[in-house]
Amino acid sequence: MTLSKTPLTAADNAESDTDREGGGLEGGRKRATINDIARLAGVSKKTVSRVINQSPFVRDETRERIEAVIAEWGYAPDPQARGLAFRRSFLIGMIYDNPNPQYVVNMQLGLLDGIRGSGFELVVHPCDRSSPTFLLDVRTFVERQKLFGVVLPPSVSEDERVAKLLREIGCEYIRIASVELDKPEHMIVGHDRLGSAAMGAHLVELGHKKIGFITGLPSFRSSHERRGGFEDALIEGGLKLDPDYVVQGAYTFESGLACGEALLAMTPRPTAIFAGNDEMAAGVLQAARRAGLQVPADLTVVGFDDFQIAQAVWPPLTTIHIPTREVGRIAAEKLIGAAAREKRDPNSTIPYLVVRESSGPPPSV
Repeated sequence: MTLSKTPLTAADNAESDTDREGGGLEGGRKRATINDIARLAGVSKKTVSRVINQSPFVRDETRERIEAVIAEWGYAPDPQARGLAFRRSFLIGMIYDNPNPQYVVNMQLGLLDGIRGSGFELVVHPCDRSSPTFLLDVRTFVERQKLFGVVLPPSVSEDERVAKLLREIGCEYIRIASVELDKPEHMIVGHDRLGSAAMGAHLVELGHKKIGFITGLPSFRSSHERRGGFEDALIEGGLKLDPDYVVQGAYTFESGLACGEALLAMTPRPTAIFAGNDEMAAGVLQAARRAGLQVPADLTVVGFDDFQIAQAVWPPLTTIHIPTREVGRIAAEKLIGAAAREKRDPNSTIPYLVVRESSGPPPSV
């Protein structure tokens, strides 16, 4: 009978010159090597390497014993040696083209939550999808940093050219989008359509019939999903979204202000305005104040995302909660799970309605 051996990975073979010398902690405490940890834990160096690299193929009791020895001796693998072994850095990237700074900050915080304690670090790369050098810039960023993998928020996540490029150069990736665009192991799905449908149902229930809607940028899939879900809910409630009361914003406060002023100048004036994100809804609140209107007595204003601004304005916004920071954490954990060859179930997040003071019934005639 022939016994097969589990092949060693590059990480299993990664060791410093001190490791190869074997070290030895007797006769005075000094910097521990991977060989020392293996000897003290009574396991092979390969098993220690698997624990360090978060492999799932180690029994819990063995993992706990090795981690206890590592903690006792303060052992830390040489990041440079690990990077050479893998022929890549222990970095994950975030590549984004998003006009909303709060989204970017919340996503970064979530990614940092997800990689905390893993040995990975985060680097970010703002880009412009409309640039003629967009794909070249992405490739240069990934290859220059030797990234293990990247997280792609909207709208970069919606660009199939980027996913194809990453597959070609062998870079792991996670796409965050409002709909399923890839294999489950590469996706976090936000289901924006469900959120906007919930907002539509809320406005119908309040009794609004003349409703204005401010869309986001057409280059974002979320803009179309949010409008589609809203229209579905209105139809279910026996209403129809009047295209004359639909204006295009840019997911910014300034565009919300301009769109709000345009909608409030219409006759008849809408009794409610649904802005495609909270930044634009805050702009509508400003437009209402300039027009001498009280919210919600004269006008209901609602948003989407439930970012910090939703509770910083007055009145606080009724909105759709999207757990952006949690999405970032899940995305990072999925990416690191791929590093350890873990198989995880596909993840998605379900948005939900948060009712605050900015929504109410239409004014009585």
